[in-house]
Order: sequence, then structure tokens, then C-alpha cells
Amino acid sequence: MNSPHPSGQALFYFGASHHNCPIDLRERLAVTDERWAETLKAVTQEAGLREYVLLNTCNRVEFYGIGTADAAQLASRRFFAHQGFSEEQASAVCRESVNKGVLTHLISVASGIDSQMLGETEILGQVKDAYARAVTEQTVGPVLNRAFQKTFQYAKYVRSHTAITEGQISVANVAVDLAAKIFGQLKHVRVLLLGAGDIGEKTAKAFQSRGAAAATVSSRTLERSMELARQYGGAALPWENFEAHLGSFDIVVCSTAAPHSVVSTEAVRSAMSGRISQPLFFIDLALPRDVEPEVAGLDNVFVYNLDDLARIAEENLAAREAEIGRASAMIQEKAGALWDQLVPLLARK
Repeated sequence: MNSPHPSGQALFYFGASHHNCPIDLRERLAVTDERWAETLKAVTQEAGLREYVLLNTCNRVEFYGIGTADAAQLASRRFFAHQGFSEEQASAVCRESVNKGVLTHLISVASGIDSQMLGETEILGQVKDAYARAVTEQTVGPVLNRAFQKTFQYAKYVRSHTAITEGQISVANVAVDLAAKIFGQLKHVRVLLLGAGDIGEKTAKAFQSRGAAAATVSSRTLERSMELARQYGGAALPWENFEAHLGSFDIVVCSTAAPHSVVSTEAVRSAMSGRISQPLFFIDLALPRDVEPEVAGLDNVFVYNLDDLARIAEENLAAREAEIGRASAMIQEKAGALWDQLVPLLARK
């Protein structure tokens, strides 16, 4: 990492994202809720960090902190080692920066410029959630408070003053567009949503807007499944029963927060035995992935994950490419102004 502030303290970040870390490696880096506290303890214990925030999304795992250069390097080594990466593997996927470069990166992330799908709308909320969790856990102080709060303001500015968010760029919309290309009219297509969180809700809304019949919802919390099903005129399916009913659906949208796959190859093979000449289409929006990789090898079964959807979304990129330069210039200006505000805060003991 580069030189710290003259006080010895630096604003730093390290992590990995879709840019050079494929989905199978991002699965290994992902920090589940069950391992959140354990991971943070392993990374930060006795590292001498003043403040820190962990950002964990489907496309990136990034650690933002305040500390000496030695503390930042120690935290980075500990994180990748804790996730089972060798030093060589970590070096291949790790991205890092300090001071103003961190702010440029963070604003780019929050505004959607650094996203796998340029301009996607979910990321700002995910960054806000990561910051809110750090506030609750009392791991942030004056530097990161100012950095993140100003980042939210600047991200909204970039979005509203450029056209980077134009077009079908959300994960939900891209997924529904893909389903429409495969099945044509969606009116009679039977849809199962596995997971009743935010992305599941957005996907249900996107399917409904394209004429699909009401979706069936299944999640580990039956009450939440029923709530989402009622909202969109669908039905709830108890979680323990969904595998037995896979053959009844044409499209299965997976977006659970499970730490491992929930759709087994054997269950899909059994479902296909009753679907003669009828394809079964999985849209796997989860990380770690909900669908076992071997499912894609079954006859007449189609599986698309986050990286697949991103490649499809690139077709819509041309209309927004011209905006990247304008947005980047804005971000550089905002990052410089914010860094000037943070310098005196870094100097405080």
C-alpha cells in the first residue's frame, strides 16, 4: 500500500470484486451472517485499527479501515488467510488503495460506476447497509462516518447528473429479460422464487410487470413468504417442500442468503423426470450460489448465475458508455474535496 498520512494513520481499503475474481472464488471470500463476527475478530484482533467497515455483496467483499500501513497489511493478510486463500491466490485477486484513492473507489462503488452491471441500482443500498451495520457495531468513528455519509451524497449526485442508470440494468430486470427471450410471452410461465428478500421482491415485481402470472414464493420464513406472495397476488410454498415441487415450475429464481447451495442435482434430476420436453430455467442471483454447479449439466436444464447475467447486460452498455468519463471526472473532484476534509480528522489521536 502507498504512504500513510504524516500522523502514521491511513485511510485504506482492500478486497476483491468481479473485476478479477470469478464467482467461484467470490463464493469462498463471501462473509455470511453466521461467520460475520468471527471473521471481523480474526481480521481486526490486535491489528491496531481505529475504525473499519466490511462491505459484502454478490460482486465484492471489501474492507475499509483506518490504521497504520502495517495494520492495513496485517488485516489484509489475515482476511484472505481466514477465507482459505494462499498468499499467491490473495495477490492474484486483491485490490487495494489508500487515502484519496479509497474515496475515489468508494464513491465509484456507491454510484454504480464500479459495478458488474454499470449503473446498477442495488449497490447504493448495500453500501448504506454495510455502514449502518458498522455504526450499530460501533466500529466507525469520525473519519469513516464523514467518508461514508459524504459518499452517499456524492453517489446520488453522480446518478442524477449523468445517464449511467439508463436502461435495463438491475439484476431483476436483466433476469426477466432473459426469461422472456427463452420463453417468449411470460403469461403462462410458472415462476418460483426461492428467497423472499429484497432481490426476490424486486424480481417478483419485474416478472409481474412483464405479464407473468403470480409467482410462488418459498423461503425459510413462511410468514415472509406469505407476505410477499400476498403483495404480488401469488402463493407461499413451505421451504421444506420446495424441492418436491420443482417439476411444477418453469422458472426458478434463487436469491437466498444460505451459506451453501439449496437446490441439489438429485432434486432437479427428479423434477425433470416428469417434465418431458419441457425446459427448466434457473436464475441464480445468490452468492454463494443456490444451485449446485452440476445442475447445469442436466438435459434441458438452463442455469444462469450473476456472472452470466453481467455478460448479457453488456449488450445494454453502449448507451451508457459515454457517461463513464463524465461520471469519473465528477467522482475525482468529489473525492479530492472529501479527502481535504478528512486529513485533519486522520491526524487526531
